[in-house]
Amino acid sequence: MAAPAKRARVSGGSPLTTPCPVRRVTRAPLSPPAPGRGHATCFSPLAAWPRGGQSDGDAVAGFLRWCAGVGLELSPKVAVSRQGTVAGYGMVARESVQPGELLFAVPRSALLSPHTCSISGLLERERGALQSLSGWVPLLLALLHELQAPASPWSPYFALWPELGRLEHPMFWPEEERRRLLQGTGVPEAVEKDLVNITSEYHSIVLPFMEAHSDLFSPTVRSLELYRQLVALVMAYSFQEPLEEEDDDEKEPNSPLMVPAADLLNHIANHNANLEYSADYLRMVATQPIPKGHEIFNTYGQMANWQLIHMYGFAEPYPDNTDDTADIQMVTVRDAALQGTKDEAEKLLLCERWDFLCKLEMVGEEGAFVIGHEEVLTEEELATTLKVLCMPAEEFRNYKEQAGQGEEEREEVSLAIANIPKLQASWKRLLRDSVLLTLQTYATDLKTEQDLLSNKEVYAKLSWREQQALQVRYGQKMILHQVLELTSRFPE
Repeated sequence: MAAPAKRARVSGGSPLTTPCPVRRVTRAPLSPPAPGRGHATCFSPLAAWPRGGQSDGDAVAGFLRWCAGVGLELSPKVAVSRQGTVAGYGMVARESVQPGELLFAVPRSALLSPHTCSISGLLERERGALQSLSGWVPLLLALLHELQAPASPWSPYFALWPELGRLEHPMFWPEEERRRLLQGTGVPEAVEKDLVNITSEYHSIVLPFMEAHSDLFSPTVRSLELYRQLVALVMAYSFQEPLEEEDDDEKEPNSPLMVPAADLLNHIANHNANLEYSADYLRMVATQPIPKGHEIFNTYGQMANWQLIHMYGFAEPYPDNTDDTADIQMVTVRDAALQGTKDEAEKLLLCERWDFLCKLEMVGEEGAFVIGHEEVLTEEELATTLKVLCMPAEEFRNYKEQAGQGEEEREEVSLAIANIPKLQASWKRLLRDSVLLTLQTYATDLKTEQDLLSNKEVYAKLSWREQQALQVRYGQKMILHQVLELTSRFPE
């Protein structure tokens, strides 16, 4: 039975700082829309600039011939097109499609991965030397080699790639612009970690490998800038095959791979297609009725807008992204609690409570509590933190002693957003103070954002980056202000 592609929800940080990539289904806009597109936010990065001077028609025709040659089967009901898509290349229904219908099937032999590229044997032999924090090095080396190989069988596929120098990930924005537009969102910090890790990975692993095999890697591809661009491409386009359920806790996640045709599909939260994995093929299957002429959308999973702009270079306009979230840094809750202490003894006790929470692995210096539109995704962590930081001193002593003996009781506290007014007054006060501190990290307030969004003429004059960053900031602030308002309510 085919396993559906799923996407992991991450609560903070960068995918390049984890041992393996978090994305299960990837591919999204990295390039700015044509003038006048306004709110179009879900377009394809593969779409914008064909390589090698080919026209759009030649590039698509060459790609379709390549598909036929490698056994990649497209349904006659779908078409690769620039017409009828939110922006750039996408896939459109030629005829009405019903749920469950196959849109296309990609044989595993057509996937581009370290196992299918022309230097697969070398990459396998050197696998131990190519291990890295990201886990992406073998795929990136495969791409570096195939891109400069004159007779690469993947050339027609590459013809639909964007110009790498025009990717719109925030990692390519000037640092001043990135900080100015995305301050408070968590994106600048994630990008900085990415850039440090990319540079380290390139100089310690990738460049030495290419120099040791200079017959396979021309000087033109031995470039840190090119490597950064390909990392961004893998971040935005690659797919990660999910593990079987019984292996989820035992095996490392699978390495990323490139899936031609699947990476043409654009993203919206309310998608109408889904990628399924089976032994011989990866199949894109309709999940909703798709009327003739409508675009086919995949999903990259439950992705907050800050994750979308970080990994893909775009955000969904408010309120379209039902998976959007806002973070409250865990240390911010500690700081808010410290504000309420009256003397040194209370501060010392609060530090003791925080250290206790760290030992319970409920909090960390770089962690975040993640809040969605309807629920707190880190419910246990936030509930336990509020409880421990707010309980009377004697109760904390007993609780800590019971925990040391493995006897602490875990009470069920619902932190659904609608239940916030029912929380204890001390919990609500601490949560409110934490939200207020979080809102201070942004450079602008909610009213400023609302004024920009409500004035269509002014909004249209903003640059693409300004528009996307505004959507990220506004979505987060709306969630935080909702929590702020609910902490002021009494239970009905």
